[in-house]
Amino acid sequence: MITGIGTDIIEVSRIAKATKRWGQHFLNHVFTKDEIAYCLRHKFPAQNFAGRFAAKEAVIKALADIKDLQWTDIQIINDASGKPRCTVAHKNLKQSIHISISHTNKYATAFAIIEE
Repeated sequence: MITGIGTDIIEVSRIAKATKRWGQHFLNHVFTKDEIAYCLRHKFPAQNFAGRFAAKEAVIKALADIKDLQWTDIQIINDASGKPRCTVAHKNLKQSIHISISHTNKYATAFAIIEE
């Protein structure tokens, strides 16, 4: 049974500007070490950071009943086949989270479905 949905879209340039302005502090505040390492392996890391940012926003919207989530409680890592997987470090979360991420050079979007 679906218990929550969320979606988000962001301009890649907003993430690029935040990274340039606040640097590693911004990255550490929003992303886990594994997410940062994954994104930095790519030629255009801002696109990947933006996709993960959008995915985290979508998950937060879908999990609206959980009020104390931090950015780094949510981790988006790709599995061996390249599919993004979401884990949430929260003691009360028992649902499955399904996500989809897409990006271009200008925009990133994500959709999350929470399922019991």
